[in-house]
Amino acid sequence: MVVCGDDALAHRLAADLQDVYGERVTLVVPSAREPQRPRIPPPARALGRAGALLGRVSAAMVRPAPLSSEAAGDGAEPAEETLRILEAAQPDDAALTEAGIAGAGALALVYDDDELNIHAALRACRLNPRLRLVIRLYNRKLGQHLEELLDQAAAVAALGSEDAGDAEGADASTTVLSDADTVAPALAGAAVAGTSRVIEADGLLLRAVERAPVPPGRPGEPGLCTLALLSASANDPAGATGSAAGDEGPVLLPDEAATAAAAGCGTVVLETVSYTGRPIRRRWLRGRGAPLASLFSRRLRWSLGGVVGAVLALAVASSLTMGEDPVHAAYLSLLDLFAINDPAIHDPAPRKVLQLLSGLTGLLLLPVLVAAAFEGLGTFRSASALRRPPRGLSGHVVLLGLGKVGTRVLARLHEMGIPVVCIEGDPEARGIALARRLRVPTVLGDVTQEGVLEAAMIERAATLLALTSEDTTNLEACLYARSVSPRLRVTLRLFDDRFATAVYRTLRAAHPGALTRSRSVTYLAAPAFAGAMMGRQILGAIPVERRVLLIARFDVRGHAALEGRTVAEVLRPGRLRVLAVDTSAPDDAEPDAAAAAPPPPPEERTPAQLVHELGDDYVLRPQDRVLLVATRQGLGELHARNRQPAAARQSGARQG
Repeated sequence: MVVCGDDALAHRLAADLQDVYGERVTLVVPSAREPQRPRIPPPARALGRAGALLGRVSAAMVRPAPLSSEAAGDGAEPAEETLRILEAAQPDDAALTEAGIAGAGALALVYDDDELNIHAALRACRLNPRLRLVIRLYNRKLGQHLEELLDQAAAVAALGSEDAGDAEGADASTTVLSDADTVAPALAGAAVAGTSRVIEADGLLLRAVERAPVPPGRPGEPGLCTLALLSASANDPAGATGSAAGDEGPVLLPDEAATAAAAGCGTVVLETVSYTGRPIRRRWLRGRGAPLASLFSRRLRWSLGGVVGAVLALAVASSLTMGEDPVHAAYLSLLDLFAINDPAIHDPAPRKVLQLLSGLTGLLLLPVLVAAAFEGLGTFRSASALRRPPRGLSGHVVLLGLGKVGTRVLARLHEMGIPVVCIEGDPEARGIALARRLRVPTVLGDVTQEGVLEAAMIERAATLLALTSEDTTNLEACLYARSVSPRLRVTLRLFDDRFATAVYRTLRAAHPGALTRSRSVTYLAAPAFAGAMMGRQILGAIPVERRVLLIARFDVRGHAALEGRTVAEVLRPGRLRVLAVDTSAPDDAEPDAAAAAPPPPPEERTPAQLVHELGDDYVLRPQDRVLLVATRQGLGELHARNRQPAAARQSGARQG
């Protein structure tokens, strides 16, 4: 495996491939030293107890993050040294050749520059057309076109190959991923309780939910399965008794015996979610009359309604007193209103009075029309400006940072219908345009300055989501917000694992009644990139404290660890569990016909059957597809178990 990158994601991805999957990895980086994110010291001002807390954790900031994932191994033993580091300023032909791209199985291009990744991908395809590519791109539309282009190039190269056997065995494919898109659901879910960690797979909507410890003797709420037993440090207040994991970390994928013995322990369970479209349609219908309300204020609309009512009253009075046709009476009233009718000098007294009243109504109409013009012009002018937080806002999410990750999280929160107030110090940040288009309230300013968090109404917020690229900025915003609202739910994006551990434990001890979560973008995104390099389809990641569970989809055919085995035999507590099985393929399906058949559209796709519907004795057929939840170590072991029979078959074929 070859990994090319210039930030922490490349190092984390190389560590996953080496430690979890046991692959030989060549890491191509501008510098062999682990990249250290520059840290800006916080301003020297007292923040009460929050300032004292900052001093307690500042010592942990000088510790560099290791290359191998110490806390992310899910209990895995470190693998033997199979990592080669190559320094190269650019991924040019010479660097890729020296990295052994001609004989590599997969290449990951995870530079922070989309253009650089595209150029490197085109060079790699020219040097090795059968190479499996994993490319990091922020532009999703460009990524879709690039996938189609490179897949077509790989198919043409395979058909034109002289060695037909190699062409059939080649697994050349292109996968374009975005670290921001990969981690956005997890970060948005961490900010909002009850709507977190939703993954769609094979027609099923699955949601991982954290549940508080249940007192002994009281039955817990039923769920699809238990994904993890939380440690005592994850339960609030801190130090919950009865934890099966203690303070060392969570127990992932426990069996039924371990779950039953963990009374009083917080759990993460998996639930199914059904989709209903009626509430969305009702909201859309209510929003059809919104343009008039957005153009004119309520007071102005009442004023216009009063003027229209006065004109109608004058028309009715004119029709009754003068005996005229109602339409003609209304016409005369409008002429009098706009002062374009002849004076009623020789007309009866009632006609003179009505004309004077119409003229007075016209004078009242003039300022109303001017106000309407100014309000409409102001509305169109402010449509391109950032919206300020409304006065009565409460229970919202304060999103700090509108970079790549913050922009994706903002879009996800908006899709979920959650009120958000953004804070960004750079007026030219990537997410400012999205916030302006979505009409999301945004505060421009440095969050380390006083008054910025107050402008976002942090005292009324439910959650603070700090997603800037600076650990110290995120931490200082958390400390100050906690000094204003001690029970505020906080989710921090932290780069350094050791620093994140120190911050998490200290904040938990200082604020036992509040929820604190720390997330690393590279830690959450690396498993998806590593899975794509191994040729698997990773559907999503579920963070459990500082660890990750992966949702993956596998074809049973040709997989020795799955084909012909029951669901109970595939189960490996702490490593691997089968969630659902897609049994839509018929028993007599031919492999070539099944591969050539186009997939059905999403609205016609039959949802996969859950394990509790099939039973643990169900035998997996070759044409089935299984949905698995596993640790990274479990996926690595499953891959190793599949390679051993394949190697034995090849050895037997050579001997024959």
